[in-house]
Amino acid sequence: MESNQKVYVEFEDNKLLQELVGSQDANIIRLEQRLGVSIALRGNQIVIVGPQPESDYAKKAINYLYAKIAKGQGIDASDVDTAIRFSSTSVELEQKGGPDVSINTKRRMIFPRSENQARYIQAMQENDLIFGLGAAGTGKTYLAVAIGVSLLITGKVERIILTRPAVEAGEKLGFLPGDMKEKVDPYLRPIYDALYDMIPSDQVQKRMLSGEIEIAPLAFMRGRTLSNAFVILDEAQNTTSVQMKMFLTRLGNHSKMVITGDMSQVDLPKGITSGLEEAVSILKDVGGISMITFDEKDVVRHPLVSKIVTAYARSSIHS
Repeated sequence: MESNQKVYVEFEDNKLLQELVGSQDANIIRLEQRLGVSIALRGNQIVIVGPQPESDYAKKAINYLYAKIAKGQGIDASDVDTAIRFSSTSVELEQKGGPDVSINTKRRMIFPRSENQARYIQAMQENDLIFGLGAAGTGKTYLAVAIGVSLLITGKVERIILTRPAVEAGEKLGFLPGDMKEKVDPYLRPIYDALYDMIPSDQVQKRMLSGEIEIAPLAFMRGRTLSNAFVILDEAQNTTSVQMKMFLTRLGNHSKMVITGDMSQVDLPKGITSGLEEAVSILKDVGGISMITFDEKDVVRHPLVSKIVTAYARSSIHS
């Protein structure tokens, strides 16, 4: 039987401490349930009782949440979950109220919510070709768009180019109604959503008209050299081998490419090899290319999404 230890955390500002605790102690209760510890508030002090290392994780998570509030940032259940995810890692949180990697966009400062997200951001900051691989809901596309926006608004790139394969789930563009923009927009909606979350909508439209932000289907990349740009290929598991090689060879000077995809959600016709799967196999040992793989622990949507991803991964039905 594990012996419990008692850990004390003292704070200067009782008002901030009450905000940390949350309405009806919601944040503390969430920490208790997730980490298996007991947490009590005594004046300006929090007392944590539980086994090691969980009680130490709780202390680290609480310090992170307090620092975040002290910076004037509100916290909610997702921030508590972030604190818990990072509490068992070597990523430093306490001093900044956030991990030691972050992304500044027009609308907000974006912090990673898992250790793999932190590694992913760092990889995008340091490398020119990055693969973000793994389950839905892990922030692969959102964080890539955030890095692109940050580089654009600071003048480090001249444009962001965002693209996806336009044939998915057996649907072909020719059979869809509308002009080309109307045909491809539904496929690119997640990218639009991410942009609008980071840049005021009027500025998104203005930058699209000027060509600083370009959103187009993958076929539009053929024959081009993409220089001075931040380029994202989303849903790359649905590229063919030919499409992927074509895209990779578009990389020009002073540019970065991020390729995201989930190999469990390939919609290509049976018998056609995914260009993403092939590229990962061919390029895995090439220097200067970073590959970050996410799993269900990195899912940052509703907590049930992580459980759903895990259940499907364990099931033999879709293997």
